[in-house]
Amino acid sequence: MTKTIQIDPPDEYNQQLVNRVHPPDWINPQPDGRYNLVVIGAGTAGLVTAAGAAGLGAKVALIERHLMGGDCLNTGCVPSKAIIKSARAMHAVTKSNELGIQVDPHSVTVHFPQVMERMRKLRADISQHDSAQRFKELGVDVFIGAAQFLNETTIEVDQRQLHFKKAVITTGARAAVPEIIGLKETGFLTNETIFSLTKLPNRLAVLGAGPIGCELAQTFARFGSEVTLIQSQSQILPREDRDAAQIIQHQLEQDGVKILLNASTTQVSRTETGKQIQIDTQGTLTEIIVDEILVSTGRAPNVNGLNLEQAGVKYNERYGITVNDFLQTSNPAIYAAGDICSRYQFTHTADFQARIVIGNALFKGRSKASQLLIPWCTYTDPEIAHVGLYEHDAGKKNIRIQTFVQELKDVDRALLDGETAGFVKIHVKQGTDKILGATIVASHAGDLISEISVAMKSGMGLKQLASVIHPYPTQADAIRKIGDQYNRTRLSPLIKSIFNKWLSWSR
Repeated sequence: MTKTIQIDPPDEYNQQLVNRVHPPDWINPQPDGRYNLVVIGAGTAGLVTAAGAAGLGAKVALIERHLMGGDCLNTGCVPSKAIIKSARAMHAVTKSNELGIQVDPHSVTVHFPQVMERMRKLRADISQHDSAQRFKELGVDVFIGAAQFLNETTIEVDQRQLHFKKAVITTGARAAVPEIIGLKETGFLTNETIFSLTKLPNRLAVLGAGPIGCELAQTFARFGSEVTLIQSQSQILPREDRDAAQIIQHQLEQDGVKILLNASTTQVSRTETGKQIQIDTQGTLTEIIVDEILVSTGRAPNVNGLNLEQAGVKYNERYGITVNDFLQTSNPAIYAAGDICSRYQFTHTADFQARIVIGNALFKGRSKASQLLIPWCTYTDPEIAHVGLYEHDAGKKNIRIQTFVQELKDVDRALLDGETAGFVKIHVKQGTDKILGATIVASHAGDLISEISVAMKSGMGLKQLASVIHPYPTQADAIRKIGDQYNRTRLSPLIKSIFNKWLSWSR
């Protein structure tokens, strides 16, 4: 019998979720001989590995100590995008007067408990795909419990010993909590606990302006919280293109988020009026009072408790398990995939790394993780999506590039939608049309970036993109327009003059 887990609030939807992804009446099977593959961790990477290997006829065991589905289902992609949808709906209503729809924005309210109940229902509905029962039906031996290596070829879980030919560690990562005086004593939220809220905090401080921090800061501000976003660096979303980050910062500020840059939280304490945060902004100390604190300052790999030393697996408590380009650890029989070993901590990265592991571990394949072309998206409104090299990456690698930018304010559909704050930016290798990277800022940038990813993966350059017919009017037409920009650079002055006149009449 597995250990019972309760997720707050204990309503019917969370109970349904638990019944599927950590069933309290689950009885672990008795190991039957040596497994072709034992997978530790049932997040995205683990689930894809186990299902794929079992589908190919391998004898597979899957171990999960907490909730199957991992971060993505339980505390990440699924719940966050559900409430982001509600926040976008609220924003659309408050802006509807600009579209000729007369609404009194002061009479529109967010029913936060209902927003969160909808999220919990959708999460429970989706959880059937990640359930213990489903994977049992796929032919996988599912074990609920904490795993640890006994030696280089044996894993123990629930007092059962699992012998393996190959193993895969896919235990993911968790929210990293900074060492701030008084933070633990005062109490805080992370992405692992914020989705258990049933009451909207009137005042919310968000520590860290990475993707999670920015997405949730905007969402809660649109719900009506007074949000302060505290960022230690000079830019929100510091990994992203600066022009793109500035657009998002402007929108967050329009949504009411107060942004403090070059600021660090030095101390937290509890007072009669709320949680007091002391902030150091380049030597100037200020204090704010909030009701809740969301920590979004990074991720830490789940390496503890696995007894990795006994398995001969090298790891780092900050960066996770060490793997080579084939996702093989220092023990040749053990692989790793997903957030536990990757700097690209995305669900889709974990998915495709799992596919590499299946081929390499079971069929002696030689697929390389470095060959994956990984796009990503931050789901603020507008979204930022990126693939390939940034401009600063090219500079560090001494790669000469040429950059083309298409502002959305000059794209008809963006004008019609009232979504002109954004752009498509594409970098090509100097003197060629070979695409090296792209950043898109748009309402649905995450959808648009796939066109660039396909072009890069297939070797299609900007010249060919210009010849791809795009439906009119769509925001994706911005990509085709960049192709036209490239083609104009190849024209003589006379032909360019004629071409520009023709383009002025073209859609």
